[in-house]
Amino acid sequence: MSGYLRRVVDAELDDLLTDLPAITLDGPKGVGKTETAVRRAKTVFALDEAGQRELLAADPARLERATSPVLVDEWQLHPPVWDVIRRAVDRGAEPGRYLLTGSASPADTPTHSGAGRIVRLRMRPMSLAERGIAVPRVSLRALLSGAREPVEGTSDLDLEAYAEEIVRSGFPGIRRLSGRARRAQLAGYLERIVERDFPEHGHLVRRPATLRAWLAAYAAATATTTSYNAILDAATAGDSDKPAKTTTIAYRDVLSQLWLLEPVEAWLPTRNRLNRLASAPKHQLADPALAAALLGADAPALLDGAIKGPPQIRDGVLLGQLFEALVTLDLRVYAQAAEASVRHLRTRNGDHEVDLIVERADQRVLAFEVKLASSVGDADVKHLLWLKNQIGDDLLDAVVVYTGPEAYRRADGIAVVPAALLGP
Repeated sequence: MSGYLRRVVDAELDDLLTDLPAITLDGPKGVGKTETAVRRAKTVFALDEAGQRELLAADPARLERATSPVLVDEWQLHPPVWDVIRRAVDRGAEPGRYLLTGSASPADTPTHSGAGRIVRLRMRPMSLAERGIAVPRVSLRALLSGAREPVEGTSDLDLEAYAEEIVRSGFPGIRRLSGRARRAQLAGYLERIVERDFPEHGHLVRRPATLRAWLAAYAAATATTTSYNAILDAATAGDSDKPAKTTTIAYRDVLSQLWLLEPVEAWLPTRNRLNRLASAPKHQLADPALAAALLGADAPALLDGAIKGPPQIRDGVLLGQLFEALVTLDLRVYAQAAEASVRHLRTRNGDHEVDLIVERADQRVLAFEVKLASSVGDADVKHLLWLKNQIGDDLLDAVVVYTGPEAYRRADGIAVVPAALLGP
C-alpha cells in the first residue's frame, strides 16, 4: 500500500461514491482494480477464492449485513451477486455502499442489466501521467474548455524513452519488473488468455496456435482500420484450412469480454456537413505493451524496425503505431475523467484523416494528430486545419502530440505538445 500510485480513476471514484450506492470498476486483469478499490473498503469479498463464492452462494444476505463500504472483488465469478446488489440499491442502499471489480464480462450474464442502479467505470493501464515519468503541463480538461490558453513546458523524454515506456507496460505489477522478467510476465499474461481465460468463458480453443497467430496479426494492425478478413489472412498465411469466420468472431468477442480489445470507434458527427466519413474502427489492445510482446519486440527492435510478424498488415512504422496507441490510452484515461469520449476521423476515400477526436457531451470536439517526430511542420497540421475549416466553432482546439521536447502554440493556433506533458 505504501507504494501506491494514485490513479486518475481515484478522483472519479471519490466523486461518484459520495452520491451513488453501487459502482463497478471494470478492466483487464492486472490493471490495478483491486488495489484501488480495497483502499475504500471495510469489508472485502474476494470471489476469486472458492470458499468466498460458496459462502455467498449459501447466504447471499451476507452482502447486506456486511460493514460498509463493501467490496466484491471479481464479481463476474459469481454473477448472482449482481442481482443481490441491484435489489439492495432498489431498497435504498446508502451512497458508497457497494464497490465491485470485474476483470471480464461474465459468461453467464445477470438477469438484469443493473442500468440506473450500478454505475460502470472503466479502469485502464496507467497513462504516462500516472506513471510519474514527467509532470503534466497541458490539461485535457483545460483544452476541452475551449479557452485556448497558452501551452508551455519542457519534457526530457526522447524517442528511446517513449519506446521503453511502450514495452514497460501500464500494468502496475509488470512495469516495475526489468528486462527478461518483464518479458516473461507479459508472455505469461498472454498465455493465460489462451489457456485459461477462453475456456472459462465457455470457448474451448481447439487450435491455440491459430488464436496466438490471430492475436499477433491484430497487434500488427494496431492503430489501423485493417479489415478482420485481412487480419485472419495474415494470421493464417499459407494455411489452406483456415478457421471459420464464426471462430474468429468468437476470438474478438471473448477478448472484448476480457476488456483486452478496445477499438477506437469512428467519429460520425451529426450536426455538420461532414457526410463522407468512414465508420470502421481502429484496432487497439488494452496496452501497447501487449502488442509489442505479441510481435516479439523490445525497445531496441522497435527503434531499429527489426520486427518479426505479419508485415503485410502494417502501413507504416510499427513504433509509430504503438506510439499512437500509447497516446490513445492516455487520452482515454483523461477523457473519461472529463466525461468525454475518444474517436477517430477518416474520410471514405482516405484523403483526410485525424488520428483522434475527443468529443464533449455537446458534440464539440478536440482534434489530435500523433506524430512520431521531434519537430512539427506545416504538413503535420494540414488535416487539423482542414477540419477547422469544415466545422468552425465546433472545434474547441487542435493539438499535435509528438516526441519532441517543447510544448507551444504555432502561429496558426495549433498546439504542439510532448506526449509526456499531457495530463488530465
